Amino acid sequence: MAKVKKKRNKVYRGKDAVITQPIVTRVAAANRSKIGQWWFEKKRVARPIIIASLVVIALVIIILQVIRLVSGS
Repeated sequence: MAKVKKKRNKVYRGKDAVITQPIVTRVAAANRSKIGQWWFEKKRVARPIIIASLVVIALVIIILQVIRLVSGS
């Protein structure tokens, strides 16, 4: 069996090394109403739920109208 060469795990810091940029965290402050703040925090979860419920309501209305047309009343 051939001897396996150890992999290099030290970061190269020579003059031609890739310079990593510092990570910048930007924080923005805003005055929002209670409803606006709730929407800002929950919109990632609330938006798909609202869209799905609107689709279900639209389908129910369409199905009820088709049943009404077929029954003739």
